Amino acid sequence: MSRAVILTDGHLDKNGAKTSHGLLRYSKKYDIQGVIDSKFSGRYTDEIVSNCNRVPIYDSVNSFLAEREAEYLIVGVATVGGYLPKNFKLHIEEAMKKGMNIISGLHYYLGEQDEYVTMAEEYDVDIHDIRKSPPLDELHYFEDRKKDMDALTIPFLGTDSSIGKRTALISVYETLRSWDESVAWVATGQTGMLQGADFSLPLDSTPGDYMVGELEYKIWMAWKETKPDFILVEGQGSISHPAYVCGSRAVLAASQPDGVVLQHSPKREYRDYRKDELKWPTSNIHHERELIKLYSGADIIALGIYPEYMYEGEKKEFIERYEEKYDLPTADALEEPQKISDAILELL
Repeated sequence: MSRAVILTDGHLDKNGAKTSHGLLRYSKKYDIQGVIDSKFSGRYTDEIVSNCNRVPIYDSVNSFLAEREAEYLIVGVATVGGYLPKNFKLHIEEAMKKGMNIISGLHYYLGEQDEYVTMAEEYDVDIHDIRKSPPLDELHYFEDRKKDMDALTIPFLGTDSSIGKRTALISVYETLRSWDESVAWVATGQTGMLQGADFSLPLDSTPGDYMVGELEYKIWMAWKETKPDFILVEGQGSISHPAYVCGSRAVLAASQPDGVVLQHSPKREYRDYRKDELKWPTSNIHHERELIKLYSGADIIALGIYPEYMYEGEKKEFIERYEEKYDLPTADALEEPQKISDAILELL
């Protein structure tokens, strides 16, 4: 694996740093050596992010390089609209001057900015903007490929964005693999791509005419190349989310699911999208379930709990309450992925 340091300066404790959180929990592609975040410098990542690998946090690229080495600086945030935080600029320039390649999953393409292009040439480094759609002539239309597959497709959706869909999926994926089950997964965002998913695409950067067809093609390729019994598909946003409605609807249309795992944050009051300005109420399980049935014909087979804002013991109360109310296995997938895994196996 290539060595990398993650840039989150001022964001590590926020949902918008989900790219860094994902890489700190699971990465088949990069060996994460540290994090650049002046807000938490001198501490370790597992003090800030739950259930993650422990690496040191530094205030700058120079202080990191005084102790460790890395070939890549990864921009570790997924901001609303995909913009580059202003305070990241100096860190990126510092890294390039030290010979580090830059990886970004933002809509703001560093490789198309003249100043960064000039610096990359001067210091002989590469810029990788991974959140780009393939060229038009390489994209695929929807072709109803599911009828030719004998794998079960299970998307992981949510009642909101940044609610642990991909994290839950990976926990379940690794559990099924440990049970010697034949399983593949398809990433639909930049974090899953960075984590090393074998089949992936940046769904929200794909032209609308091709979103469903391109994701369907990736799911079909996962089946064609590995012949799994199960294909887990990362969701985006939520069906009811006004800002991200295309994501989850495209996932449902492309996967034609046999069952859905739904992530929910019981104590989240407002959607995690400009919440301080808009205060748009979060959806609930019943509403999201009805929409999933309406758009796909499939039902929820398990619930995942995202335990933010909870005091000790409260998560267990919610799990017990939801299992009784919805008659569905319910778990924090980071702690009990086997409950959700069992629900998927029951589809057979």
